[in-house]
Amino acid sequence: MAWNEPGNNGGRDKDPWGNNNRGGRDQGPPDLDEVFSKLSRKFGGIFGNKRGPSTGGSAVGLGALAVIAAAVWAFSGFYTIGEAERGVVLRFGKFYEIVDPGLNWKPTFVDKVEAVNVQAIRSLRSSGLMLTKDENVLKVEMDVQYRVSEPKKYLYSVTNADDSLRQATDSALRAVIGDSTMDEALTTGRQTIRANTQEAIDKIIQKYDMGILVVDVNFQSARPPEAVKDAFDDAIAAREDEERFVREAEAYSNDILPKATGRAERLKKEAQGYSEKVVNGALGEVAQFEKLLPQYLAAQEVTRNRLYLETMERVYGNTSKVMIDSNSSGNLLYLPLDKLISPSERSAQPKSSTSSSSFGIELEKVETAPVTTSPRPDTGRQGRY
Repeated sequence: MAWNEPGNNGGRDKDPWGNNNRGGRDQGPPDLDEVFSKLSRKFGGIFGNKRGPSTGGSAVGLGALAVIAAAVWAFSGFYTIGEAERGVVLRFGKFYEIVDPGLNWKPTFVDKVEAVNVQAIRSLRSSGLMLTKDENVLKVEMDVQYRVSEPKKYLYSVTNADDSLRQATDSALRAVIGDSTMDEALTTGRQTIRANTQEAIDKIIQKYDMGILVVDVNFQSARPPEAVKDAFDDAIAAREDEERFVREAEAYSNDILPKATGRAERLKKEAQGYSEKVVNGALGEVAQFEKLLPQYLAAQEVTRNRLYLETMERVYGNTSKVMIDSNSSGNLLYLPLDKLISPSERSAQPKSSTSSSSFGIELEKVETAPVTTSPRPDTGRQGRY
């Protein structure tokens, strides 16, 4: 039912401007001139003469409105750029300048400012099924970290810089994976793939001049198809075990080799010392023999007897036996008991025992011939001295 149809709303029609039809009179929309006239009279009453509308009061009211509008326009132009941001100013839709962080002003409705964070590190993830050089399919995931280096180029060089970087990453990653084998992508060649992908991305964004700087590229994962996933997991585990065993062997070698080298050096030094000792002893005996030889040539019998006696004294001095000449009867026998008895035996033996067996001494009779009447051969004795 129309708004002015007769009989609507209980017989009372209402227009959309809120005017009721009184007395059955149909009223249309208000005249615009009448609306402006009413507004002018109201503002004239506020800023002009209160006794009635006047032309001067209306002019003053419009001037005040203009001043207020200008103040509002001026204050609306102040804006702030953050410390990590740069402001890109457009004047009438065209690039004008880049403003630094801080409080700035722009003419409203003339300039437009868009703030761009140039310090935040942004992240972009790329993944998909890719074909390797040996015709195997891998699901590869890579994460690219980047930041805005030039705000103007980032906003206006391409339609969408972030989407362009995503496409560049996909293209570079597929190219690098296509030049690698499946085994390299899964095991040993991951670092090489990461470096080659970052280099390819840098070349692409440098060509498009997008105002983006790639900070780092992380090769997240590469998985084989599910049908052969278990076999590849076993192969990867075997390679990891191999690397672990190699590291353990190297650690064991680094622990054993220095010790073996030290022992070898010690044995070598001991052998050298023993060799020098034996050689020096032999040289000393040779020098002693050379000094003894003139004396022996001058008095052979006397020298031979002296050497024999000195040798026997040295031999018998190291034993606890007492040699008694059976041919010498009637001579006084002297036994050096204080030297023959050791301190432990001396404290263990009772004081009343005075027999020869209590001192641990063994008396042995030896028949000896006179030394001077039986010259001894020179064989064997001269070789020692």
